[in-house]
Amino acid sequence: MEGVNWQLMANKAYELGTEWLIKLLGALVILFIGSLVIKFVVNLMKKLLDKSGVDLTVVGFLETVVKISLKVILWLMVLGNLGVKTTSFIAIVGSAGLAIGLALQGSLSNIGAGVLLIILRPFKVGDYVTGGGQSGTIKEIGIFNTIMITPDNKMIIVPNSKISSDSITNFSAMETRRVDFVFGIGYDDDLKLAKETLNEIIKADSRVLSDPAHLVVVSELGDSSVNFTVRAWVKPADYWSFYFDTIEKVKLTFDEKGISIPFPQRDVHLYQENPAA
Repeated sequence: MEGVNWQLMANKAYELGTEWLIKLLGALVILFIGSLVIKFVVNLMKKLLDKSGVDLTVVGFLETVVKISLKVILWLMVLGNLGVKTTSFIAIVGSAGLAIGLALQGSLSNIGAGVLLIILRPFKVGDYVTGGGQSGTIKEIGIFNTIMITPDNKMIIVPNSKISSDSITNFSAMETRRVDFVFGIGYDDDLKLAKETLNEIIKADSRVLSDPAHLVVVSELGDSSVNFTVRAWVKPADYWSFYFDTIEKVKLTFDEKGISIPFPQRDVHLYQENPAA
């Protein structure tokens, strides 16, 4: 075309290309260095929190919040270096966030519940709890959900909102747990011997704590048995091993001493009618 200064256009394109290339390289440098800085800051924060003895649940939550916040700031810096007006971008992101928030109310409620669980700390990682209709050992408390591991090694993922809105039973919160038993003997068995035997079994177990003291009492005269209530205090970690071992020990010891453990019985009386009548 006549009158077109191709040299001028080429120079202009070269200048624009060079300018954009410089901006792109600058943005990549900022992204690379920023990622290293974020990684360094997060690792440093984790080390400081670990040394100060902060709970693992709080550490994980703060790590996620700090990492997301720093990444948002980093990407705003990258976009700003590329010439994008970040004020407009923030407004767009805010509007989009509002729309997404309305669409994801359930997820946001899980986030809010997760924050409350972190702050109120009804349980921590490693505790055995019942909550949200599930029971297990807490493995992780995330932003959206809590992960439990069942005694048979199954993973259960429970939404935080379901746990926070339900009653929570923490079996690991206290330093001791009471183990309750009910053992029955026959009406013809020696009551005092059975009581002495139960006391000996409980006292002989090193897992039983002396304070509070254990209890062995006659609690019921049942239909087929005289029932003893036995209560002993142990550490939470010893609960189930002590429970199962004691049941086995009582059965074996009762057998050795001739003390019966009756099962439900019913006397049936048969009357022979006189055929002649």
